[in-house]
Amino acid sequence: IKAQAVARLTGHWALADDSGLSVTALQGAPGVHSSRYAPTDAERIAKLLAAMDGHQERSAEFRAALCIAAPDGNVLLEVEGCCEGQITREPRGNGGFGYDPIFEVSKTGRTFAEMPLAEKKHYGHRGRAFALLKNPLQDLIAAS
Repeated sequence: IKAQAVARLTGHWALADDSGLSVTALQGAPGVHSSRYAPTDAERIAKLLAAMDGHQERSAEFRAALCIAAPDGNVLLEVEGCCEGQITREPRGNGGFGYDPIFEVSKTGRTFAEMPLAEKKHYGHRGRAFALLKNPLQDLIAAS
């Protein structure tokens, strides 16, 4: 919807993204409302950990969706990147932002907040989405 609206208004292709944290035990919440789940990062983390209290199932995933739309409203490309992990029982690490201190990336044993930036970029959902977009976008540009 965002990409289509901007493309129509500008008369040019538009790229829009949406991302969020989806927690299995919370039926996918907070999802696309992740940044509005509470007013601050600390409050979002506290609210999520409180919601997870008593849940043994801790699996979660960060998802990023990218969409490119044309001025006529047609969606030209859509991709989605995902990073699987689990919600920790308490924050760990001093880096990152948002839910990074409580999101442990699968098979790493570390939260995003415990990783250096280069490693976070390697595993991150946004980077994966943009990597998936690269070749189809190059093909689309070449064909236009």
